[in-house]
Amino acid sequence: RVLDIYELEHSEGLILSMGGQTPNNIALPLYRSGVKILGTNPDMIDRAENRYKFSRMLDTLGVDQPRWKELTSLEDATNFCNDVGFPVLVRPSYVLSGAAMNVVFTQDDLSNFLSQAVAVSREFPVVISKFIEEAKEIEMDAVARDGELVFHVISEHVENAGVHSGDATLIQPPQDLAPQTVAKIVSATRQIGKSLNVTGPYNIQFIAKNNEIKVIECNVRASRSFPFVSKVIGVDLIELSTKVMMDMPVDINQPALPSQYVAVKVPQFSFNRLSGADPVLGVEMASTGEIACFGRDRFEAYFKGLLATGFKPPKKNILVSIGSYKGKQEFLPSMRKLKTLGFNLFATTGTADFFSEHGIAVHTLDLLDNQDEDIQLKNKYSLQHHLAQNVIELYINLPSNNKYRRPASYMSRGYRSRRMAVDFSIPLITNVKCAKLFVEALSRMPDMRIRNIDWKSAYQTVQLPGLINVHALLKGDNIAISLGKLSRACIKGGFTSTTVTFEAFKQDRVWLQKAIDVSRSHSYVDFAVAMKTVASNV
Repeated sequence: RVLDIYELEHSEGLILSMGGQTPNNIALPLYRSGVKILGTNPDMIDRAENRYKFSRMLDTLGVDQPRWKELTSLEDATNFCNDVGFPVLVRPSYVLSGAAMNVVFTQDDLSNFLSQAVAVSREFPVVISKFIEEAKEIEMDAVARDGELVFHVISEHVENAGVHSGDATLIQPPQDLAPQTVAKIVSATRQIGKSLNVTGPYNIQFIAKNNEIKVIECNVRASRSFPFVSKVIGVDLIELSTKVMMDMPVDINQPALPSQYVAVKVPQFSFNRLSGADPVLGVEMASTGEIACFGRDRFEAYFKGLLATGFKPPKKNILVSIGSYKGKQEFLPSMRKLKTLGFNLFATTGTADFFSEHGIAVHTLDLLDNQDEDIQLKNKYSLQHHLAQNVIELYINLPSNNKYRRPASYMSRGYRSRRMAVDFSIPLITNVKCAKLFVEALSRMPDMRIRNIDWKSAYQTVQLPGLINVHALLKGDNIAISLGKLSRACIKGGFTSTTVTFEAFKQDRVWLQKAIDVSRSHSYVDFAVAMKTVASNV
C-alpha cells in the first residue's frame, strides 16, 4: 500500500500529480488518512474529477460547456436527450482512457450504455452531455501556483472531437486556431485554475467550433502530452511543476511559439496483435504508444511520425472506401490530388460511383462472397483478393458514424475489410482529417534528410570530430618532444583532443606561457594545458 511506504520512509510529503489517473483516485483517502499532499488540495482534485461538481463549478464561473445533466434515472436521462437532441456523451467520473464513455446516437442504446457506465463507477455520478459534432478538440497543458497561472501550452488535435486524446494526432504549436480562440482558452484556463486553487500541473480539454469554446474536462495532474510539449517548447514542465509544488522559486517567462519547426505526435496501435478488434478510433483509448517527430511544417512532421510507427507509404495502388456522403465530399479534393500524383485508385462500389460521377477514374472492388463465380472475374473485382495479394499498398477506410446499434455477432462489410487490411499488414487510415493531412504530406514529398530540427535534448549537444583523451601526464624537461609523441599517438588512436599535464618542478606564469607556446607549435591535436595550483602561482 502507498500508506505503508509513506509511513515506513517517514516521508515529509506525497506528490500525486505525476502518476496518471490512479493517484488522483486515491487522493481523498490518503488525505483523510493524514498524508501530507504536496500540490493541489485533494478536495480540489475531487472537485475536478467528479463530473457533477466540475460541471456545477463551470456554470458558476460562466465558462461554457456542452449542456449536461447528472444521471438520476433513465426517465430523466431520456427527457434530457429528447431536449438537447442526439448524439449525447455518457461520462462516468474517476475513470481512465474513456472507460465506459460512449457517444449515444439513439434512444434504444441509451439504457444499455447507462447501465455500463454505472457498473464502472457506482460510487460516483455519471453525467450526460450534448455531444458537439464537427468540433475541433484542443489540449491545454498548464502549471499554476496557488491558483495563479505560471505557464501554459496549447496544442490542437488533427481529428475532430470524439477521438480519445490518447489516440489523437497532436500538433504543437497549433496551426489552425484563431487568436481570439486562443485568448478565450487562456482566459478559461486561468479561471478554472484559480477556482480549483491549483498548485502544480493540470490539463484541460476544450472543443472549439465557430470560434466558440467549450470545456470537456479538467485533469489536475500531468497529462500524457506534458513530455511532448516540454520537448517542443524547450521548457521542462515537470521540473517547473515540481518546483511549484515544493514551494521553490521559479523565474520563467512564457516563450514565443517556435517558428522554425512544427512537431506532431502520432499514435501507435497494435491492432495486428488484437484478433478481431475493429481498428477504428472513438472515445475509448485504443493506442499502445506514441511517436513524435519534428518538421519544417505539420505535413513533414506528420509524414515522419507515420514512418516512425512502421507505416509504409504507397508507391502505386490505393484503395478508398468512404461511408457517408459528407465524407466523400470532404475527401474529394484529396482524391483529385492522388489522381494527379499518378496513383492507381481503387474504391468500393458506392465510393467508386461517387468519384466516377465527379470525373475521377477508379477501379471498382467489392467483397465478393459467392464462391461459384468465375475465378478470373472474381479476382478482378474482389476486394479480398487485392488485399490478400498485397496489390493494395494503402487502404483509406472512412466509416460513417454507427448511429444504429447492431447485434454483437453482426460483422459489417466495412469491418471485415478493415480487419483484412490489418491482418495482411496493409497500412490503414480510418479518419478523414488524418487522411487529408497524409495526402497533402504525400503530395509535398517532404525532404527526409536529417537536420538540426529533428532532435531536441535537455542539454546542449556539441558534435566533436573525434574522441577526447581526458588526461595525459608528460614527464621530462623536453616538453616539445614529449608533446609531439603524445599528439601523434592520439591521432593514431582516433583522439582529436587531449588534456596535458606537464611534470615540472617549477610551474609559474612564465612556465605556463612556455608550455602553451610549445603546445601550439608541436601538437597535432586540440589541447588543454593543466597545471598544479600552489601558493607560488595562484
